[in-house]
Amino acid sequence: MKTYLAPSKFMVNLIITLSLAVPLVVVLLMNLDTRTNLLGINVGTFPFFHAVINGLTAILLFVGYRLIKAEKMILHRNVMISAFVLSAVFLVSYVISKISHEPVPFGGEGWERPVYFFILISHIVLSGVIIPLVLFTMYSGLTGQYEKHRKIAKWTFPIWMYVAITGVLVYVFMYPYY
Repeated sequence: MKTYLAPSKFMVNLIITLSLAVPLVVVLLMNLDTRTNLLGINVGTFPFFHAVINGLTAILLFVGYRLIKAEKMILHRNVMISAFVLSAVFLVSYVISKISHEPVPFGGEGWERPVYFFILISHIVLSGVIIPLVLFTMYSGLTGQYEKHRKIAKWTFPIWMYVAITGVLVYVFMYPYY
């Protein structure tokens, strides 16, 4: 019989609070009246860094998926924690970039415009959805609730992968305008 820690009411409440607070903070930062370039970094540096982080996250997610299919649980755990850490670094950097620089408008025309906005909007919406999924998936895996972990991960993995890949695609579309 497998034993695991019971879900902590505190942790569940913390996950829910973070899942609501993070998107709210990002929306507020997008609408700041004035910006302060905290690190003195050129506007184009952040998007490139974010694309690299998203690309590396997608690679780690794929590797983590292959590792769990190969039943290499410890390696899977370590790779997924690394993907989570990269995503956290991305989030902190993204917040700093929104404080530092005005949003850059997309200047593409023709077929690029609807494709870009479809990718961007789906990326943004799913970025909000993925927060509680990742946090609950990580929590259930790290507390030994493996059945719950597997059930949530079936949703988390493809959405997280989509968000990571579309993060890179948004950068590719926006590259000429930075």
